Amino acid sequence: MKTLAVVLQGPRELALTHLALDEPTEQDVVVDIEWSGISTGTERLLWSGRMPHFPGMGYPLVPGYESVGVVRSAGRDSGGTVGKRVFVPGAKCFGEVRGLFGGAASTVVLPGARTLAFEAGDDASAEQGVLLALAATAHHVSSAGGGAQPDLIIGHGVLGRMVARIAVALGAAPVVWETNALRREGGQGYQVCDPAADTRRDYRSICDVSGDASLLDTLIGRLAPGGEIVLAGFYDELLSFTFAPAFMREARIRIAAQWQPQDLAAVRSLMQSGRLSLDGLITHRAQATEADSAFRTAFGDPACLKMVLDWRSCK
Repeated sequence: MKTLAVVLQGPRELALTHLALDEPTEQDVVVDIEWSGISTGTERLLWSGRMPHFPGMGYPLVPGYESVGVVRSAGRDSGGTVGKRVFVPGAKCFGEVRGLFGGAASTVVLPGARTLAFEAGDDASAEQGVLLALAATAHHVSSAGGGAQPDLIIGHGVLGRMVARIAVALGAAPVVWETNALRREGGQGYQVCDPAADTRRDYRSICDVSGDASLLDTLIGRLAPGGEIVLAGFYDELLSFTFAPAFMREARIRIAAQWQPQDLAAVRSLMQSGRLSLDGLITHRAQATEADSAFRTAFGDPACLKMVLDWRSCK
């Protein structure tokens, strides 16, 4: 059994390649992917060659951890159902080609327990399923901190918007900083402003999704006493801060790492209840055969919030 997959051969070296798939076990499902998202955080670092070393990291590598597809076959002990649409958070099924993420392929093999079934009324809502991992990442910002929602969010890209929408859905009214005027539109129940126009210095919880390692001193200066900064971006440069201002505020710094299964279940519930909308976050689409140009657009066009690859014609 083979699949067509996006393969990062090295920094800025992307190919669409046929790969042999591992043989599925009784715990596995085989999923035909319909759509996969391109991450402008971790996958940008992989594509550019700036990703810090992690176990399993290296080239060649199949990216993608935001995929939606339909179960083609299901092992006896997989818990999967043939014909069911599922969210796929990646796969490791490509033999010697690394699958640190592994969702950007026409067909994947993975344990059924790692998939998440969800209902979709039409193709548009099914396509939005690629945003589930991003929504779970945003939800983890507050769930890992005891449920306290941020009142200041740094960055109005797709992750910043998701953090803000979840905060609003859970009763908060955050402010979002965005330096790019093109990205200040689209707030839903929250204020988006230029940081230079904000004079507040009493934020209780600041969530940074910008990935800008130089911002810590600025953000510490905006905290209320005992406030917290949550680092929810991905940083490829050294993080440092001046101690005295942080000491005077008794500041706390927390890292929001990878989402957990309970975050995924929570955002699915918010979506199904109508409290969380994913509308307007997918701004660009491309056929999977146009993956190289799609990746370059996703990482180079400020107007691109989320790029989605369409795999439906690649069967």
